[in-house]
Amino acid sequence: MAGSRIFITGGTGFFGIWLLESIAAANDALKVGVGATVLSRDPQRFLARMPHLAKRPEFDWLCGHPANFSFPNAHHDYLLHLATATSAHLDRTDPVEMLKNKLFSIAHVLDYARHAGIRRMLVTSSGAVYGSQPTELNCIPESYRGAPDPLNPASAYGNGKRLIEQMCALTPEVNTVIARCFAFIGPHLPLDARFAAGNFLRDALAGGPIVINGDGSPVRSYLYAADLVIWLLTLLLKGQPNRAYNVGSDRAISLAELATEIATECGNVNVEITRTSTSNSVEVYVPDIQRARIELGLDVFIPRPESLRRTVVWTN
Repeated sequence: MAGSRIFITGGTGFFGIWLLESIAAANDALKVGVGATVLSRDPQRFLARMPHLAKRPEFDWLCGHPANFSFPNAHHDYLLHLATATSAHLDRTDPVEMLKNKLFSIAHVLDYARHAGIRRMLVTSSGAVYGSQPTELNCIPESYRGAPDPLNPASAYGNGKRLIEQMCALTPEVNTVIARCFAFIGPHLPLDARFAAGNFLRDALAGGPIVINGDGSPVRSYLYAADLVIWLLTLLLKGQPNRAYNVGSDRAISLAELATEIATECGNVNVEITRTSTSNSVEVYVPDIQRARIELGLDVFIPRPESLRRTVVWTN
């Protein structure tokens, strides 16, 4: 990627911050000269929070929304469509508007990719496209053909991601790789959003207790954000076009166990579970990552205990 330029949507969210920090670090250490144009609805607000990025000459900032931004005149080799944060929020407050945003945004981004002659494009989707993970599957593979229930309003987010993937499949002239993202942890993870790990960290860093709003039985897995950047860039450069890859860890842990690990890392704060399980079934959300392992040599390079330690040290 030396000397190339990237167009990034969603560059001020959790994924985007890690990507920008990684590009800056690579430019400093390796002199690769990678640049990026970052689309944001409020770049000045973001840069006030991250002033060191405002000083980076390799980044320029475009104010706008993915659904209607003005096409920049600058040349771009690659495109990363990471924009998801507002959609995740609207999933709860206005799912109809969320679906409109997703469709209008991917259509406009694909139009720009065609207009600019983008060499390769990466789009972040979600494991939510599979719907509920069957109890007989410990890890869910890309070949699974399940789907969210379209008549269930709570499925709007997952079905929106499926429609994004469909739009990309219907635009084969753009070399697009799909990253079906699961759960992550690391510095900059929001501590007041819908992410259980972030909420547990918030509670623990405040002195506890860590409150689990449930019985703690749901099973998740967490990939460290530094690994995430390696995965996303590898998929962008080497993933097969018009192909989906699960992105995440396959090392499962229950939310109760995760809370206990975080509590221990933060000084043995208390953990409170608000409900007792009344079901024999366990909700699981864990990817099978063999496709990425075999085709691209990707893996969980930083184990979860070290991921938690780094996150706690940074957050403190």
